[in-house]
Amino acid sequence: MAIQLSEGGDELPVNHDINVTPFIDVMLVLLIIFMVAAPLATVDVKVDLPSSTAAPAAKPDKPVYLTLQQSGEMRVGERAVTQDALGQAIISATSGDREQRVFLRADKTVTYEAIMKAMNALRDSGYRHVALVGAEQAGSR
Repeated sequence: MAIQLSEGGDELPVNHDINVTPFIDVMLVLLIIFMVAAPLATVDVKVDLPSSTAAPAAKPDKPVYLTLQQSGEMRVGERAVTQDALGQAIISATSGDREQRVFLRADKTVTYEAIMKAMNALRDSGYRHVALVGAEQAGSR
């Protein structure tokens, strides 16, 4: 007794249905990967910012430096100032020229909050051009 699978030759009938099982398997694996990887991407990490490798910009003849020291002391040029007197001290140092760039340099251990307070005081005084000063890396040229 013989079994005939198809009529008229050796060809099998064409199946027009899409097999979605492999697609679902791949999507579930990707879902698991993203569920595991997403929390790892949002972890807070302590940052020790490196020195800049950018080419140094040309300095003006008489730059105005605002220095934030580790002890919390602020200096405009060589003169110590308080947070409240910072705006007036910068105005005096720049002769009222609010377009002049102010160079902000801070000790490595100064908190981000202290730097932002200084930048806010500069902005409140009308100074929008602030340059952050960093240490040059050896062999950066």
